Amino acid sequence: MTYQHAPLGVAVIGTGRMGSDHVRRIDEVISGARVAAVVDIDGDRAKASADRIEGCTAHTDPAAAMASAEVDAVLIASPGPAHEAALLEAFARGLPVLCEKPLAPDAESALRVVEAEARLGRRLVQVGFMRRYDAEYRQLKELLDGGGIGRTLMLHCTHRNVATPPGYTGPMMINDSVVHEIDVTRWLLGQEITAVQVLRPAPTASAPAGLSDPQLVLFETAGGAVVDVEIFVNCGFGYQVRCEAVGERGTARIGEAHGLSVDAAGRWGGAIAQDFTERFRAAYDREVQAWVDATRRGYTTGPSAWDGYAAAAVCEAGVRAQDTGGRTPVLLAERPGLYR
Repeated sequence: MTYQHAPLGVAVIGTGRMGSDHVRRIDEVISGARVAAVVDIDGDRAKASADRIEGCTAHTDPAAAMASAEVDAVLIASPGPAHEAALLEAFARGLPVLCEKPLAPDAESALRVVEAEARLGRRLVQVGFMRRYDAEYRQLKELLDGGGIGRTLMLHCTHRNVATPPGYTGPMMINDSVVHEIDVTRWLLGQEITAVQVLRPAPTASAPAGLSDPQLVLFETAGGAVVDVEIFVNCGFGYQVRCEAVGERGTARIGEAHGLSVDAAGRWGGAIAQDFTERFRAAYDREVQAWVDATRRGYTTGPSAWDGYAAAAVCEAGVRAQDTGGRTPVLLAERPGLYR
């Protein structure tokens, strides 16, 4: 096993909301790494980001950034349709990658990434499913793996956002939001999701015209568990993510309270996070630090390209289930040996 003594030189591809937050994180929070290059199709935005960091270069082409001798690894935070090309370029150069979800925008392109990495014979990709690094989710995973409540029979999940941005669509409820519950279901239970169904209650008056919100998404798993996900993206009051596991000998819940709670003047209450960057800030920090630490030691850990592909396949089934209202099987390719 190798160990890189110098800080890991990271090229961050995409300097939008997520990418700029990762630039800040690597520059100010993470140890053992530095931002060596930033990439954005908006050259002025890339330059503005790079100018704040000593020794950082700005690019509009991911391949040009990866060609730099200062770049040891890549963090992809660009829009999903650009991920496949950037991943294949990184593979060609043998560069480890932390790729924000989605791995690719559909199952077909995600499978191409899986097959390309499998041909290399070694993992280079960690997919950015940050909930696996959240302290409460990790406690729940440890409890379930240890049999603390017996065999898990059901998961009850809640995923609420304050409001949707302009242009938000029904499929985005699955592809951008429920995708996280897809990944944590597979991770917590160690089982593939085999079928999806979507139920539509009466929509909230706060939903934009044409958006059926909220929805109830149901998963079946290969081990016989059933999972329900309330996805409510215009709840109006805050960002909430909760999960309750129901086992043969008990239940366990996470996400019910965070931060300071005050009882005063005949009332009780506390703050509710307003977006995912606030709720999962520490999880993102741990995720990137784990990626840096593993990369410097010469290996890849965390959610794999297969996890990214499986999530994409379940998302496609979920969108079909939205359209049909019926139970929709999930179609998965054969898992390559690299991911077993």
